[in-house]
Amino acid sequence: MYLSKLSEGDAEELFQFESINRAFFEQMIPSRGDLYYEYETFYSYHLQLLEEQKNEQCLFYLMRNTDSHIVGRVNLIDLDEEGMMSIGYRIGELFIGKGMATEAVRLIIEKAAAHPKVKRISGKTTENNIPSQKVLERNGFILTAADEDNFYTNDRGESFRFVQYILDVEGHK
Repeated sequence: MYLSKLSEGDAEELFQFESINRAFFEQMIPSRGDLYYEYETFYSYHLQLLEEQKNEQCLFYLMRNTDSHIVGRVNLIDLDEEGMMSIGYRIGELFIGKGMATEAVRLIIEKAAAHPKVKRISGKTTENNIPSQKVLERNGFILTAADEDNFYTNDRGESFRFVQYILDVEGHK
């Protein structure tokens, strides 16, 4: 598995990846809504992400297997004045349990450590997403809080709290 920086040419393959894995993703994270899964809307969002990436306030990467197919994505977004970024990642259903998320997070931490302004990374996942929590913890993130009042409800009517993690990037430089 390796990371490739998001580019305009990735749009069609990424749209297919997101569409195929939609139901799986929505079991543990909030839905992006039906409009996101219309190609014209998706492509518009894709171009917006590339604009954000130009100024290095956000870093968007695709996880690819040895055949160069997308198996997931990992992002660092919203660099603030204090050097904090937020991490997000998702692995396709066929690729879970193979260590790819753990490796992708490790690789993006290396990229963050090379960025002169990044000092810390925050991570957030739902309390039921134990695999995601393990990915963060294996990469040195520390659990800092469980939201008391921030609930997410999926399509099945199940509600979950979010849990928050922090990583000090300075220790990886």
